[in-house]
Amino acid sequence: MILFRLILICFVTCFLSCKNAKPIITANAVAMNLTSGKIMRVENFPSKFVTSRHVDIWLPNDYSESKTYAVLYMHDGKMLFDGTDTWNHQEWGIDEAMSTLVSSGIIRDVIVVGVWNVPEERHADYFPQKAFDYLSESDKNTVLADAGKSQLSIAERFSADNYLKFLVKELKPFIDTTFSTHSDLQNTFIAGSSMGGLISMYAVCEYPEVFGGAACLSTHWPGVAPSENNPVPDAIFKYMNDHMPKADKHKMYFDYGTETLDTYYQKYAPRVDVLMVLKGYEKDDFKNLKFIGDAHDENSWQNRIDQPLTFLLSKYP
Repeated sequence: MILFRLILICFVTCFLSCKNAKPIITANAVAMNLTSGKIMRVENFPSKFVTSRHVDIWLPNDYSESKTYAVLYMHDGKMLFDGTDTWNHQEWGIDEAMSTLVSSGIIRDVIVVGVWNVPEERHADYFPQKAFDYLSESDKNTVLADAGKSQLSIAERFSADNYLKFLVKELKPFIDTTFSTHSDLQNTFIAGSSMGGLISMYAVCEYPEVFGGAACLSTHWPGVAPSENNPVPDAIFKYMNDHMPKADKHKMYFDYGTETLDTYYQKYAPRVDVLMVLKGYEKDDFKNLKFIGDAHDENSWQNRIDQPLTFLLSKYP
């Protein structure tokens, strides 16, 4: 019995210490094949909302506490800066794009926060959770059955609300107190591709007072595997209609290619256009671009990343 109590005490102590752990940045810049800037990393950023994961912070070569920087939060952080160790040996080339645009005076000073995904939880973290409530009960059951997780509760299938709490309540305060940043709405942006595009849109809808805009590349409107009579896109658009903030204070960027998985997205473009126009968005605060020949991969997103970066981060007039 005494041994059992000692084991229990050790377990509880360890659990609480993990829950109360504080993020620690790697002392020296992480070794990466970068064209410019440096990466500071928090390994396994502790969270009470989501599974811990790495967070990479890209700082420009001339980063200085005497300057103040806008912040771009990006999903799928492992794919952003160095393709040497990615699953497909591709990358977004964010360090090259940022350096070119900043040095040319096209965009404002900015740092990038790359949030790694947890592969087995990526879909649960990125699926717009409240959009699921717009499905009928029969459609909910169909979607969940197709996902092959009918034995799990809804809370276990979808964790986007907790993922956003992690970004807003844990990660953002850490970034704003650790680095020299503008913390206001007009200097805080979020971006991602595919399911990362959906969660970026969702972040602006759920936290319009935090995020001033989103870049949603190759947005995966089907939400699940594309199929005939898929009810999920309708649910997502209904959610957007009810929750997308009106124009003036926000910028929304969407795009899509024409090859591989992106072939499924073009048919949703008119719905996106109509919805955003009804919300008052015009050319200065909304784009929905088509890129002929672009596929659903990092090489394609790298080739056009200057478009959303310029749109979101252009210097103040």
